[in-house]
Amino acid sequence: MIRDGKIWVANTENGEPVYLLPKMANRHGLVAGATGTGKTITLKVLAESFSDMGVPVFLADVKGDIAGMINAGVDSADMQERIARFGLSDQGFSYHNYPVTLWDVYGKNGIQVRTTITEMGPLLLSRILGLNELQSDILTIVFKIADDNNLALIDTKDLKAMLNHVSENSKEFEADYGKMSPQSIGAIQRAVVALEIAGGDKFFGEPAINIRDWFTVAEQGRGMIHILDSQSLVNNGILYSTFLLWMLSELFEIMPEVGDLEKPKLVFFFDEAHLLFKDTPKPLLDKIEQVVKLIRSKGIGVYFVTQNPRDIPDGVLAQLGNKVQHALHAYTPSDQKAVKAAADSFRENPAFKTADVIEALGTGEAVASFLQEDGTPAVVDKVFVLPPQSQMGGISEGERDAAIKQSMLYSKYATAFDPESAYELLERMGIEQAEAEAAAKEEAAAQKAAEKEAAAAEKAAAREAEKEANRKKRAAKSVGTTVAGTVGREVGKKIGKQFGGKFGQTLGGNTGAQLFRGLLNTLIK
Repeated sequence: MIRDGKIWVANTENGEPVYLLPKMANRHGLVAGATGTGKTITLKVLAESFSDMGVPVFLADVKGDIAGMINAGVDSADMQERIARFGLSDQGFSYHNYPVTLWDVYGKNGIQVRTTITEMGPLLLSRILGLNELQSDILTIVFKIADDNNLALIDTKDLKAMLNHVSENSKEFEADYGKMSPQSIGAIQRAVVALEIAGGDKFFGEPAINIRDWFTVAEQGRGMIHILDSQSLVNNGILYSTFLLWMLSELFEIMPEVGDLEKPKLVFFFDEAHLLFKDTPKPLLDKIEQVVKLIRSKGIGVYFVTQNPRDIPDGVLAQLGNKVQHALHAYTPSDQKAVKAAADSFRENPAFKTADVIEALGTGEAVASFLQEDGTPAVVDKVFVLPPQSQMGGISEGERDAAIKQSMLYSKYATAFDPESAYELLERMGIEQAEAEAAAKEEAAAQKAAEKEAAAAEKAAAREAEKEANRKKRAAKSVGTTVAGTVGREVGKKIGKQFGGKFGQTLGGNTGAQLFRGLLNTLIK
């Protein structure tokens, strides 16, 4: 609730109100406590108050019990007792609903949330895919090659096509980008397929979410409460936390520096925050810490919701100035250390021992400390958290469907489309290359056929020339033989006549003709 321009979160045991100052709300915060101790109620009270102040809110609904904010709260004996305890009747408390937009990565329980492979980036995508350092480096190079060649990576089929393209042409890329082993690329491809099987491919595509759509104010000046249904998503802890981290990173990238404001531009609640830091590589931890440190100056408040403050790294925990700690139970020595660590993170109250109070807290009770006007944390106090004004619990399928389709953003994101990107361009390049190779083969075959035909024609011409030469040779031989026979006969006759009369003349003529024809045949051969 808003009271005197401040967010009224709880009352102390003495009935004194405990406030979160709007201008300190972007100094981030922590809501912690064991399961069933009241974290969700605290989260709802804070979200409702920010909305009442005109500040948009984004939060994840892990258990499906936050979507009830679309309906007004329901009166009950328990609620009447709490209203009386806080004196809320005199403070304008009323049951009412809040403006809510429901989102869902899988598009079942809310408007489809999508982003592109390029926007996710290789660092966060490597975490989703569970890649080792070498494979992450190769994925970064693949992104670089795609960027250098104007190949947009929109969805998983684009990424698979790009990985295949790089693998098939690795020799071509080695000189400029370094060696990339087929085995490593194959491991990345298998990880992408596993992501698709898990349903992760659904949130890579167009239209991608424009996070500026979250900065909306509804009727009566209330900030829109954007609820991401995470009941299925949280089953894949890495996917859930990385996707929310991407959203936070996008806010960091697009928002301008604004310094300290009277109230935040948007408040981001990160439920099940321990999943964000579990098994997270150091480069990503450094990025998270950087974003949390610097996003404050962009008017964004980040509130981590988790079971144990020890789930949050010290570098991040140090940035969380507003803290609400619900009960923690110390059943083991490790639990006792956790309680002590939680107690030590508060500014000590001399009236009680914080660790003992944390262990004894009931549902809806907490120890809390919010930043004061000068930016220093207030002394920790035991508090009772106010009740929410909207419905506690889930909603029916009919209510959910109506809420989804009534949103102004439903038509913008409901229908997916597949633009021309790396997959289509590489496929076209492959077709063009295949067509060029086929044309080259056809041209080579035609040239070969022409050469074969020319060779055959040349051979036929040579045979004809040889035949003609032989014909001429035979003709010349025939003529020569006739002439030689005639000349030889005449010579033989003259010689034979001188020596043998008429008989000698006949014999000499025949002999001369044979001799001359034989000599000519020898010469022609």
